[in-house]
Amino acid sequence: MKAYVFPGQGAQFPGMGKALYEENPEAKALFEKANEILGFRITDIMFDGTDEELKQTKVTQPAVFLHSVILAKTTPDFKPDMVAGHSLGEFSALVANGTLAFEDGLKLVSQRALAMQEACEINPSTMAAILGLPDEKVEEICSQVEEVVVAANYNCPGQLVISGSNEGIQVACEKMKEAGAKRALPLPVGGAFHSPLMEPAREKLQKAIEETTFNTPLCPVYQNVSTTAVSDVNEIKANLIAQLTAPVKWTQSVQNMVADGATEFVECGPGKVLQGLVKKIHSEAQVSGL
Repeated sequence: MKAYVFPGQGAQFPGMGKALYEENPEAKALFEKANEILGFRITDIMFDGTDEELKQTKVTQPAVFLHSVILAKTTPDFKPDMVAGHSLGEFSALVANGTLAFEDGLKLVSQRALAMQEACEINPSTMAAILGLPDEKVEEICSQVEEVVVAANYNCPGQLVISGSNEGIQVACEKMKEAGAKRALPLPVGGAFHSPLMEPAREKLQKAIEETTFNTPLCPVYQNVSTTAVSDVNEIKANLIAQLTAPVKWTQSVQNMVADGATEFVECGPGKVLQGLVKKIHSEAQVSGL
């Protein structure tokens, strides 16, 4: 069985999507429609912008979403048996499996990005990657820090991203190193994504999600919050709302996809990050990119 997986924030790079735009008329039309919906020419930043310009959350999230979704929409014989997306990538996955219309998905991603940007300004915060410790040990250390610090991204065995207040992350990183972590690396992100500090953004996004039409999916989605196959529209909505303040359980999602018959994983979007993570989670999986 074939699973299509969609990357999240961090996969962007200058020039992303440019060849697709120039070589495929259908892709070009979708990119131009996106420029109209967003009210600014995101394609100019994607194709010719700097790293810094691409790193703004309000640009990054729609850019990664557009690259992934337009790639899926213009791939002949695109027929996934199942889909999943890492954080932001879950929105791309939901367009790819027919749950969300392209326009609605883009509007939600844009609102999500702006809401997250605002939440970051309310609560200055950050994230850090912890390498070389068991998940349970990372969770235990997080619970011992007085400030807000939580496990945020279960990327693969031995790689867990934590999220929290600036001070909390600093203290947690020191404790992780003392406990034997190979690396405890602060990440260049705007705030504590997938933590309770994103609550203001979750409330805004909930309203937008509740007002959006969701269709019955063509194939199941393995969501970050539940990690299991979901096809029920109301359940998909609830998981999507919870996602902003809950951890991304990528390791568990891939394990469940494999248990349900996935043998081939195709990464749809910029970069190859998810291909690497899938291989670390299940070494026998076939991985490739579009």
